[in-house]
Amino acid sequence: MYEKIVVITRKTRLQELIERFNTHAQAKFYIEHAGGDFADYEQEHGNYEHALQQTQRALELGLKLQCVDRSFVPTFLFTPKDVIVTLGQDGLVANTAKYVDGQPIIAVNPDPSRFDGVLLPFLPKDACAAVHNLMEGKQRVRAVTLAEVQLNDSQRLLAFNDLFLGARTHISARYRLTWQGHAEPQSSSGVIVSTGAGSTGWMSSVFNMASGVAQFAGGKAPTGLKMTWEDPRLLFVVREPFISRHSQANIVAGLVTPEHSLCLESLMPSGGVIFSDGVEADFLEFNSGAIATIHAAAQKAQLVIG
Repeated sequence: MYEKIVVITRKTRLQELIERFNTHAQAKFYIEHAGGDFADYEQEHGNYEHALQQTQRALELGLKLQCVDRSFVPTFLFTPKDVIVTLGQDGLVANTAKYVDGQPIIAVNPDPSRFDGVLLPFLPKDACAAVHNLMEGKQRVRAVTLAEVQLNDSQRLLAFNDLFLGARTHISARYRLTWQGHAEPQSSSGVIVSTGAGSTGWMSSVFNMASGVAQFAGGKAPTGLKMTWEDPRLLFVVREPFISRHSQANIVAGLVTPEHSLCLESLMPSGGVIFSDGVEADFLEFNSGAIATIHAAAQKAQLVIG
């Protein structure tokens, strides 16, 4: 049933430096002049290039093979007959999963000495067996819950880890939040909505901050919420809510369930944004008149596991 293997790659830090400074020599001069270790950039790049070559050789299975840089993923046309292989950090899995439509993803860790790889169960040498077993229906696959935001103009955005709704810059976001039949105007630094897969990422840092503040103030520290990748619920938190004559903070955290969606109506004339998984360049405008409804997506990310 599969006809093509699509390998999703990402530029290394060295490649991004060379793009910034035009040449390898100029990039080296800049890093070393600033006191940095340029050899570390070179070693990381060499490790990644070796992993890519090893992965490509392992995937010579008689199927078409295409490499796609992650910058092209949002506009790339994936087909149901594609097997997707990501070669990069965990974030590459998250940023790929929301643009495919149910195709299995085999996540390969290019450099285990650098990346913990919570979402990366395979090494380059394992890629061949993983694809072969998948084609024979022998691999286990986890259906990971994605978050979805829909605007009242029919635009939508998916998230593997989390959604952010707020202002583009570091200013207060103004909006009306509605959840479980209650609504209130709020002013905050934005709202984070996390999936089970993302609950150990950005959302965990929010709980770390809340725990530290609670301990400092002599209160009970929150411990967070344990969620599995398949959990159909989403967790939302309002960051730094401000109470004033025009804003309230009675709803600062909660669970988005199949019975209770989360709704935000923008009160910002300009500068409002919604982005997912930390990719600020791929965003929806969230300005006055925009109403965002957030819930778990019907679509699941299909992650092949070892």
